[in-house]
Amino acid sequence: MKEGSLEAPRREPLDWEKAEFREEAPLYEELERVFDICHGCRRCVSLCQTFPTLFDLVDESETFEVDGVDKADYAKVVDQCFLCDLCAETKCPYLPPHEWAVDFPHLMLRAKAYLFKTQTARWRDRIITSTNTIFKIASKPGVARLANTLSHLKSARLLGQKAAGIHASAPLPTFHTNSLSSRVSDKMGEELDPVPSATTTGKVAVYVTCYGEHIESGTVEDLIQILNHNGIPVKVLNDAQCCGMPKLELGDLDSVAKLKGKNVPIFREAIEDGYDIMSIIPSCTLMYRQEMPLLFPNDPEVKKISDKFFDPFEYLMLRSKENLISTDFVTPLGTIAYHAACHQRVQRFGAKTREFLSLIPETEVMLVERCSGHDGTYAVKTETYEKAMKIAQPVIKSVKTIDPEIYGSDCPMAGRMIQHGLNNDSQAVHPISMVRKAYDI
Repeated sequence: MKEGSLEAPRREPLDWEKAEFREEAPLYEELERVFDICHGCRRCVSLCQTFPTLFDLVDESETFEVDGVDKADYAKVVDQCFLCDLCAETKCPYLPPHEWAVDFPHLMLRAKAYLFKTQTARWRDRIITSTNTIFKIASKPGVARLANTLSHLKSARLLGQKAAGIHASAPLPTFHTNSLSSRVSDKMGEELDPVPSATTTGKVAVYVTCYGEHIESGTVEDLIQILNHNGIPVKVLNDAQCCGMPKLELGDLDSVAKLKGKNVPIFREAIEDGYDIMSIIPSCTLMYRQEMPLLFPNDPEVKKISDKFFDPFEYLMLRSKENLISTDFVTPLGTIAYHAACHQRVQRFGAKTREFLSLIPETEVMLVERCSGHDGTYAVKTETYEKAMKIAQPVIKSVKTIDPEIYGSDCPMAGRMIQHGLNNDSQAVHPISMVRKAYDI
């Protein structure tokens, strides 16, 4: 039996709407089959806590094999997976077209969907994955000030840990009352004459996302300024909903479908008006480039949206290769410790952020390619915070060793996790914001 092949690996569509997808017997049969393959391989052991949890269960069983593990303990493995996709996309030699057809993250998603259906999800998990609602409430005047104040009070954090299961030391976002929609107009750079390239239209519709609207509004504004500076008109999609990634990680696929139903018409209209689509959050981009097409393989609109969805630096480099991007950088950035986010790495377009940052004179980009451990909710929950910090330690150590003038990640949550681990009053900076500083605009 060969390991891997010369053929490109591929992810297969998910038949999640079929009843069998959430049926216990076929699910647990597949879990045992894949766990046994993983037990015999073990090359993913360093990626996250999922695989050490599985291998400990095997090694502590009576048979030292998967058949000795109580199936009731399979959920312990599932609970540790936050669907980063690194195992499938960067390590596993058994992904299709290999005949063993192992897709570990999507098997974990199937198990999460089963557990969500058969067990009552904690109210905490239902709330913290409803990002549209909680971010909107938390960003209201008065509420934002209270939320930000309480997040810095030890007594309040300990109460939150006891009552809600939010770890008292977890890195929490800062909420802003000046949301993006209150800072910029729906269209920016309308006077610009778009110049299409071989792969882009030269017009961008920015998918703000719930995170960009209420927490990273400054970064989205920086992106708009960079695009306009390079002659690219921008339309701001403020009315779009959450991408669905938090609900995906919870296994609540029905909610993912509902969010998709609300977003697709908005994206379709933008594409019909000649816009490409872009988000500053790698997870949101991943949802519409890869996950939605696999969840809804027969929806032609989803395929059309996937083809028009870009990572910001992927887009900038595509146009840079056709001399459509300005290199009139003013401010050198020195040494950058750049963390490549997991959900960006698995999109298979290469290290475009590093490439673009390297165009800035007197700037050295040091790449850090390990998971930050944050995920969307993993690093804030009481039961997984310490595990998240363990995962993050190699990244934090690398940044300390580099000793950069500036550091950050394409994923704002990963940046905050690194900042939290450094604990030295420094601030993580999104690479988009680094570029705006380099342009001095």
